[in-house]
Amino acid sequence: MATASLETRENRRAWGFVTPALLWTVAFFVIPFIVMAAMSLATRKGREIVMAWNFDNYIEFFEKAHLLKGLFVSLEITFTVTIISVILAYPLAWIIAERVPQKWQRMALIMAILPFWTSYVVRSYSWLLVLAQNGVINNTLVYLGVISEPLELASTRSATVIGFVHFFVMLLTLTIYANLVQMPPNYRRAAADLGANGFQVFWHVVLPLTLPGIMVGAFLTFVLCIGDYITPQILGGNNELALPQVIMLQLGRRADFPMAATLSIILMVVVTLAYIACARWLKMERT
Repeated sequence: MATASLETRENRRAWGFVTPALLWTVAFFVIPFIVMAAMSLATRKGREIVMAWNFDNYIEFFEKAHLLKGLFVSLEITFTVTIISVILAYPLAWIIAERVPQKWQRMALIMAILPFWTSYVVRSYSWLLVLAQNGVINNTLVYLGVISEPLELASTRSATVIGFVHFFVMLLTLTIYANLVQMPPNYRRAAADLGANGFQVFWHVVLPLTLPGIMVGAFLTFVLCIGDYITPQILGGNNELALPQVIMLQLGRRADFPMAATLSIILMVVVTLAYIACARWLKMERT
């Protein structure tokens, strides 16, 4: 009886800690998601929204090229940013973990995450000033005589990618660094004693053990990048619309809430598929 009473009290205590988080999730995620899903099944007739309970908006999404293109543009930008960020972040994380003295590693990490201390909007506008026709890069190249006329750097996909990479390299550096410093050095020594060269040690030992950190950072990069509106709007302009920009156009200019809800649901489905694809590595544990 005493054991059962103790378990009951512990269960109540556990539910007491969990309940606020559950209520928060239900109030600010589950309910809004249900409302958005229901709205995606509605239709707009003139200025009125009619609950038609059909999939016409989803069919329209696949039939209209400009809507479908928004998804492809978002995916292309996101995959490009993720790949470049991983390639740049891994060496940086390795240098901090392996070459920087331990007493200076905390300072190196602080320097690496300095971009996080600046407003997201400010960073985007800063890159716009750097990449503009009268910006730092063009003025410097013209002054040095490398080019005769300013290059079109701003309001392009490349500008959007640069702005994203500047931010997400730091995020990936942190996740990869966390795995590198937790890896026992004896693993690499054992591989070297068995005759493995430097590349083989990295490929067969270091990379598999740091893969969870890479995948966690890559997945966070994917989620934050594909759903971002500010950076493509500021740096990419309106020359090539990503899906978040298309959603904002449906809301701001057309007041087409059903179609905006449909596009949002599709965006969430893409993120869910990305999680399913990465779930194996996200749950990987070192043995």
